[in-house]
Amino acid sequence: MTGEPNWMAVVIVVAVAIVGLIGWIIWRKGQPFAQGDVFRASRMASHNHLFPIQVLITSTSVVQHVPRWIGKQEETVHMAHIASVKVNTHLMLSDVLIETSGGSDSIRCHGHHKGDAVRMKELIEQYQTAYYRSHQPQNPAQAPSPVQAQN
Repeated sequence: MTGEPNWMAVVIVVAVAIVGLIGWIIWRKGQPFAQGDVFRASRMASHNHLFPIQVLITSTSVVQHVPRWIGKQEETVHMAHIASVKVNTHLMLSDVLIETSGGSDSIRCHGHHKGDAVRMKELIEQYQTAYYRSHQPQNPAQAPSPVQAQN
C-alpha cells in the first residue's frame, strides 16, 4: 500500500484549499477599495454579509462601491448633483440616503455605524459648501459691461 495516494487526505487538502481561497476572496473584497474617506457597511446588515458595500466621499464626488464575486458595481455622483442627504438611525445601525438631482437614482447605503453615517453627511455638506463657494457666478452689477470691456 505504499506509493498509493491516500485519496481521503487529497480530498481534505483540496477542500481546505478551496475554503481558504473563498475566505481570502471574501476578506479581500471587504478591504477599502480606495484611499481617503471610505465608509464600509457593517457585515451584520442585510445584503452586506459577504461583501459589504463601501462609500467613498471626495471633495468632488460620492462613489458607491458594491463588490461582487466577479467584478464590482460602482455608481458616482458629483457633488453638484446631490440634492439632499438623509440619515435614518436604528437601534444598532443607520441607513444613509443620498438623493440626487437630474434624474439619476439615489444612492442607498444600508447598515453603517451611526458615527459613520453622521460623518458621511457632514463630509458631503462640507464639500458641497466649499464647491458652491468656489463656483459662485459673478455679481452682474460688479462685472464690466461689454461696452466698458471694449474701451
